[in-house]
Amino acid sequence: MSLTDLATTPVDAPPRGARLALRGVRLGHRGNVVLDGVDLAVDAGEVLAVVGPSGCGKSTLLRTLAGLLPALAGTVEQDGRPLSGPDADRALVFQDDALLPWRTVRANVELPLAIRRSRTGGPGRPSRAERRRAAGEWLERVGLGGHAHRLPHQLSGGQRQRVQLARALAARPRAVLMDEPFGALDAQTRAEMQDLLVDVLAGTGATVVFVTHDVDEALFVGDRIALLGTGEVVSVPHPRDRGRAATHAPLRQQIIDSL
Repeated sequence: MSLTDLATTPVDAPPRGARLALRGVRLGHRGNVVLDGVDLAVDAGEVLAVVGPSGCGKSTLLRTLAGLLPALAGTVEQDGRPLSGPDADRALVFQDDALLPWRTVRANVELPLAIRRSRTGGPGRPSRAERRRAAGEWLERVGLGGHAHRLPHQLSGGQRQRVQLARALAARPRAVLMDEPFGALDAQTRAEMQDLLVDVLAGTGATVVFVTHDVDEALFVGDRIALLGTGEVVSVPHPRDRGRAATHAPLRQQIIDSL
């Protein structure tokens, strides 16, 4: 399967986001190949939505980009260099919020900053006060500034996903890899989270790979959409506007047909 890259990015002023690429990649586990011959480039700072039929390898693709699952063949790259394992430059966001239940909301958001400091050490790393301030700022950005001292079980599902988003972005990753993060939410909360994601990402410059089975969600959040069922990558007209459903109708049908 060849995922054709239909967009190019100027190289004169590269954004802060990471450039991710898979070249001739075979994905899966020994004896269970789910994708083969994958060629895909994700431009720095773009939001690439990934859709495909159940069991086609969407989550496997994401875990390979995260460095959690080595490719069986081919190369996986970040900024033109081989990607050899997990890195603080790449944050994962799951459908299950995976918050630590014994830590407060603020302490959960601070966690990646504390881990990054303990792993890298040295001067210039955030102090405890700096971590608390960064966590507070991100909680404000996701609309939970007044919930810092609560525990995860005291929050709704949508609120926990807001905390997970704040935690993922607090350490300023260059890429955010999202595996159906809003799949368990009701329709209204899901739409609110989509709006929040687009708004919060606007100033970060981070590259995002967003796996979803929801066609309308892919059309709303994505700059481009990778169709794993057919091997195509299609561009989404912008600006984002839920009222442009009629404009997106042919593209929506193309995506549905790919499933």
